[in-house]
Amino acid sequence: MSTRILLFLVLTFSLQVQAQTESSCPRKLPAGTSCWNGRDENGAFYWIAKPANWNGMLIVHVHGGPRMAMPTLDSPVEDLERWSIEVAEGFAWVGSSFRRGGYGVTMAGEDSENARRIYVRKFGSPKHTILHGQSWGGGVAARAIERFGDTAGGKLPYDGVLLSSGVLAVNSLAYDFRADLRAVYQYYCHNHPRPDEPQYPLNLGLPAGAKMTDKEVAERVNECTGAQLPPDKRTELQQRNLAGITRVLRIPERSLVSHMSWATVLFQDITQRMLGGMSPFSNLGVKYAGSDDDEALNSAVARFAADPAAVTEFARDGDATGKIPVPVLTVHAINDPTAFVELESEYRERVARAGRLDHLVQTFTREAVHSYLSSAEYAALLQALVGWIDSGEKPSQRTIAALCETLAKRYEGGCHFDADYLPPKLSERQYPRRK
Repeated sequence: MSTRILLFLVLTFSLQVQAQTESSCPRKLPAGTSCWNGRDENGAFYWIAKPANWNGMLIVHVHGGPRMAMPTLDSPVEDLERWSIEVAEGFAWVGSSFRRGGYGVTMAGEDSENARRIYVRKFGSPKHTILHGQSWGGGVAARAIERFGDTAGGKLPYDGVLLSSGVLAVNSLAYDFRADLRAVYQYYCHNHPRPDEPQYPLNLGLPAGAKMTDKEVAERVNECTGAQLPPDKRTELQQRNLAGITRVLRIPERSLVSHMSWATVLFQDITQRMLGGMSPFSNLGVKYAGSDDDEALNSAVARFAADPAAVTEFARDGDATGKIPVPVLTVHAINDPTAFVELESEYRERVARAGRLDHLVQTFTREAVHSYLSSAEYAALLQALVGWIDSGEKPSQRTIAALCETLAKRYEGGCHFDADYLPPKLSERQYPRRK
């Protein structure tokens, strides 16, 4: 095959996988918005939205999860609709599905950066580009902003970062409490695995080849704890098990099922697909407290060690250093049931050790949700971040709260900022351990 033909085939394939189709926008977007979608060379799907009142700026959205299902063309639509406030505020928007389901901080960061480049190739460079990471995507964005530094000519690809409800402790810390959950849950419930099922180290999530759906995990949790039943429908034993597990793990009852699912299905993805059957999770040295008999619990609870190679690889994939090169603004509900607010304290400590606190402002709200706070709050955060980028002056929690009050007339949800709140250390929520 001649070099010319080979080059033609390569270019043709590249054009096919990156081809953009102008599409009808999701119904929740403002009238007059234009949308495009496509698939990049790695197999990740993306959507672009550009409002009629475009302010010249772009938001690159990094979604949460991680989602376990293989992505489709419409996977980013859920995020585009949920975050329609960003388009309503005049920003263009691009978001990637990521090339596959499952864990991978490095992968997700690369696919998000690739989506930004696709936008720039079509529309040119925007005035400002903001990287927005939500939930697990917050951890991805925190790592990505450190990885993607100067481009050719010294121009930073991103001018600012918004991290909302972020999983901001590094990989090596963020999931330890779910490993504890598997051990403590099994102490109380003995049904995951059941005595007559093959036994395996609980820090694997599931052994290689085993299949279990989120629904099946929920059924086992409900069998033991009645977590998804009304309190008056639980047996005395279920209520005792539920109270014991949630007290020891310091988690709300309503989030037990979801955390158990992540500690099962997501852990299997991490240990089997990503780390070749090794686990980075340990509970060695943990002294559990809060049960009716802590001595009995600590004596009988399952113990497991992390594989040192798995710890190293897991950290390499997703541990941020705190060396942030641009303004970073975070927001977190104080009573977030999924990504605990104490994660913000860990992130701040890393940024401080890197000497970059001048690039960080953290805000907190008196809410008890995770996936979406208030539209007025997000609008205020975006306006404050753009003002910081333009002026070089850091906003305070109080100025952001005041800005929100002015925007609450236009957007729903109200304003719930607590300008005096400081999160406790992560070690006050999550047990220390040896790895």
